[in-house]
Amino acid sequence: MSRFVLPGLACAVLAVLSPVANADCKDDWICVDEIRNDGDVELRARNLREFPLTYTLRVKAEHYSVKGPNTVTQTVGPGEARQIMVLGGNGGGDKASFRYSLKWTVGRIDARHDDKQLYAFPYSAAKAYRILQGYGSRFSHRGREEFAIDFDMPIGTPVHAARSGVVARIEESNSRGCWEDDCGQYANFVVILHSDGTTGEYYHLDKHGALVDVGDTVERGQKIALSGNTGHTTMPHLHFAVYRAVSWGRTQSIEVRFQGADGIIDRPRRGARHRAL
Repeated sequence: MSRFVLPGLACAVLAVLSPVANADCKDDWICVDEIRNDGDVELRARNLREFPLTYTLRVKAEHYSVKGPNTVTQTVGPGEARQIMVLGGNGGGDKASFRYSLKWTVGRIDARHDDKQLYAFPYSAAKAYRILQGYGSRFSHRGREEFAIDFDMPIGTPVHAARSGVVARIEESNSRGCWEDDCGQYANFVVILHSDGTTGEYYHLDKHGALVDVGDTVERGQKIALSGNTGHTTMPHLHFAVYRAVSWGRTQSIEVRFQGADGIIDRPRRGARHRAL
């Protein structure tokens, strides 16, 4: 009962140097531009969207020297282009080639969470849903998912924004839920970018269950989706967590505090029910 999917991953990219400079773009989100100068090749990351993206690129080159590390992780801002690395020409001629792999996610790698922020429970006021997995649950909330929460919600339950932000990503086309290793690809979700560069992510939503669009500004407590049972899951529920971007398109969950009808909750625990304000 975890999302078990990396929401903003581009598939691995394979690029081989050709006589003409080119750009390889993934999913209308990020491009890698090849800029040549006297036998050298500069690789630049270009963000096509209005949200910060954090990517990792690893290059393997033949008859080129990599000026600097061959693996780079950095954040590229909205609409920004930044140098990744420069490949130095070694006189390899037609034998000179390179390939690279690229993975990305929404958010900033240098995000500093505002720990004074109190989050709303992601459901309707006065409602309370049992926590199936809280912080540090052993079933599947370990490592990068340590501070994720699974709420026991019937399919079609209204999901509300736990914090204000801008809708950065939506997937709502899937209808399948299962527990095999590749089931994460079937998850429906809404990702909201917060003002501090973190993201609030709502997973396992119903098919066509998003009630907002990419680019929408949403307020804390606003209805944004309907819960479901899609992706890597054994039963209907809502997976919610706040994340900071890390390397290779992955995210690290962040410990946050909630404000409910009965006060401030520091560590949501398995089995508890907390009424929303």
